[in-house]
Amino acid sequence: MSADGYTGKVLRVDLSNEKISTEALNKEWAKQFVGGKGLGARYLFEELKPGTDPMSPDNILSIWTGPLVGTLVPLTSRYVIVTKSPLTGTFLDSYAGGFFGPEMKYAGYDGVIIKGKAKKPVYLWLNDGKVEIRDAKNIWGKDTYKTEELIRKETGEEMARVASIGQAGENLSLISSVTNDLTRNAGRGGTGAAFGAKNLKAVAARGTLGVEVPDMASLLKMTKEMIKTDVVGNPDHAGMITDGTPILVEMSNDAGILPTRNWHDGTFEGHDGINSESIKTRVLVRKKACFDCAIACGSWSKVKAGAFSGAATEGPEYETLGLCGSNCGIKNVEAVIKFVEDCDRVGLDSISAGNAVGLAMDLYEKGVLSKKDVNGLDLRFGNEDAYAKMPGIMASREGIGDLLADGALRAGTRIGGGAEKLVMHVKGLEYPAYDPRGTIGMALAYATSDRGACHLRAWPVAADAYGSADPWSTEGKAATCVEDQTRTSIKWSFIFCDFYGVNFPNMAKYYSAVTGQPSSEEVLRKTGRRIWNLTRSFNVREGFARKDDTLPERMEKEPLPSGKTAGKSVSKASFEKMLSEYYGLWGWDDQGRPTKATLQDAGLGDIVAKLSHLK
Repeated sequence: MSADGYTGKVLRVDLSNEKISTEALNKEWAKQFVGGKGLGARYLFEELKPGTDPMSPDNILSIWTGPLVGTLVPLTSRYVIVTKSPLTGTFLDSYAGGFFGPEMKYAGYDGVIIKGKAKKPVYLWLNDGKVEIRDAKNIWGKDTYKTEELIRKETGEEMARVASIGQAGENLSLISSVTNDLTRNAGRGGTGAAFGAKNLKAVAARGTLGVEVPDMASLLKMTKEMIKTDVVGNPDHAGMITDGTPILVEMSNDAGILPTRNWHDGTFEGHDGINSESIKTRVLVRKKACFDCAIACGSWSKVKAGAFSGAATEGPEYETLGLCGSNCGIKNVEAVIKFVEDCDRVGLDSISAGNAVGLAMDLYEKGVLSKKDVNGLDLRFGNEDAYAKMPGIMASREGIGDLLADGALRAGTRIGGGAEKLVMHVKGLEYPAYDPRGTIGMALAYATSDRGACHLRAWPVAADAYGSADPWSTEGKAATCVEDQTRTSIKWSFIFCDFYGVNFPNMAKYYSAVTGQPSSEEVLRKTGRRIWNLTRSFNVREGFARKDDTLPERMEKEPLPSGKTAGKSVSKASFEKMLSEYYGLWGWDDQGRPTKATLQDAGLGDIVAKLSHLK
């Protein structure tokens, strides 16, 4: 192991022939793409044949850490799953916090690349450089909570960390997730289906090998100072420390962008039953942190009385409160906790699940779906009893669950009768909890995200809806998205927590301290642009272009009805103008495809020959 933050090893597993091998990390790629998102994208672009079916054995599934993961650097506990998305067909990187990422690295690996399909259900066991493909017949069919328990018992390691799928992933739900530490999920894009399609129940890790850096004393000194001034002492993090993301419920409701009843409104009369105050006064047990975290934004919450007494989960965080709460007309945080706990257990992405259930409720109230169609349930908005049954129904693909398990767009398309027009998505990935009719910058961010509708690539809502910028002006929004996408590309490659607003200068300091290699804001900006151009090139190679960087027609034709955003919608002309400006800033052609000159300038000249639009 070299003293540069990396283990220097990549594990390869071919499940079809049960072949296991270890190779040296490509250090040149590590310099160019850092780790996490960037390194995963480079390996995927190089090794995946264009047009591969995401559910076939030929799809590549990989798990990556970054050079800072497992070190003293704060808020770097995450890992990322990289694959071709079963839900969207795009590049997919999906992240989770907790403790699995550092444990995998301590077990000896920067990354794990998995190919093929096992003949029977299996799990991988990584333990201090030793790897086994183990029979999972006794845990197949179990939920993620029980899976963690059984794997720890079987391995004899109480401190083993487990990333697993529940019944949703086993049944190949395209909105299924991979869950670790009970409540942490690599949720978006169908990661659970990618595991399930390979008959892979889990990856478990236990390690004591550690991570070496050039100068531990200097890193410790820097880390102490950064925690004091940039993390705990940073006013931008104050709300995360005291309340976590649920503070956004009130902010979004006031701004008129809180998804309500399948996106028919941006304000919710029951918002005070699902906000941060309701969590703190009714269900909060204690604050909770991931590995090496100085913010501790998580909250362990438990229902104390009523129909859902005993239900418990971490959070719920804002996206879940918005999509599984107000979007379904649910006014009580206790019901949301029950819904989310069940999503964690069966392995469902709560953002997509909330969108899918909200769609079904909408169609039920409109009479498109009958009571018989929805498993005999009275699936009205706000009916907590029916709502709480939905995660299990989706995971088992029972009745209406078979439609909803593959996401809102496929459900709407199969139901027909215009149902698909009620779905809020980009490229098949359901919206997170910010209505772009009240923040036009988010309209562009959703449309241009490399994995479909996403708030973790660019977050202009901070200035549009929560700040002082004009939410409906296109001025400067393209530049904001380009800046955010550049920064997050490198941020997710290190991999920092989403809730650490780390900037380029500090990322450069951390990188230099951990790797021993000099860096700068200029270098990291170029690296971020390189990574974003690479994932865009992956999607272009898969057939995506300007036609896919779009929004549902509801955004233009259905103005929001109440609150600050009443009467507002997204003008198609304004959106297209903004999109063209965005392409120009990236140096792409009018179809949103990177040009030869742009790729060469980004240090990606070697992939030019692999893109048909440049031939």
